[in-house]
Amino acid sequence: MPRKKEFDVDEALDKAMKAFWKRGYEATSLNDLLDHMKIQRASLYNAFVDKRTLFLSTLRRYDRIHRRAVVTERIKLPSPRQAVLGLFHDAITAVVKNQARNGCFLINTALELAPHDQEVAAFVCRAFTHMERQFFRKRIEQGIAIGEISKSVVPAQAASAILSLYMGLLVLSRSRPEKRLLESIAKQAEILLPPGETGAAPLAPAGLAAACVN
Repeated sequence: MPRKKEFDVDEALDKAMKAFWKRGYEATSLNDLLDHMKIQRASLYNAFVDKRTLFLSTLRRYDRIHRRAVVTERIKLPSPRQAVLGLFHDAITAVVKNQARNGCFLINTALELAPHDQEVAAFVCRAFTHMERQFFRKRIEQGIAIGEISKSVVPAQAASAILSLYMGLLVLSRSRPEKRLLESIAKQAEILLPPGETGAAPLAPAGLAAACVN
């Protein structure tokens, strides 16, 4: 009969996530995880089986609460163009004002593990594809439909380019967290979405948490 867990699993996952997010999979030892999670080795194995299974659990949790949740909130914004571009400005605020330096856990993982781990590669690919097609592309299509974004924009192409810019901003923010540099990337995204017949709504001050970045 399995032993009853004597700790909060979600809280333990969050602590493990922060350790992996900051240091990466290989550089985070089992002892590091035990120190961060404040649990015993036997409890870790009983709840999460092994280090890799724990890592995959933290990656799924990160995708759910740090990416999908923020995207879901942004979809509710009345301005599709602002929903997209505001994501850039929120990320810059997190880096410049809040000193977030760990980048995106998904991107960090893709760079470290995806080249030689098919399961991880497939997971991050699905996450990035969802971001591109279900968020960027659909918001662009919606913006064109209501006249906020120019009809000259090709949604699929613009979505791919904007995803690349967003990922580039998050990677660059780790080593060069310079406001002017990061804002130049956001400006390129803005150029890709010229105003349509009704004009573009002004960007509101950053209010939602930035997806991925910390």
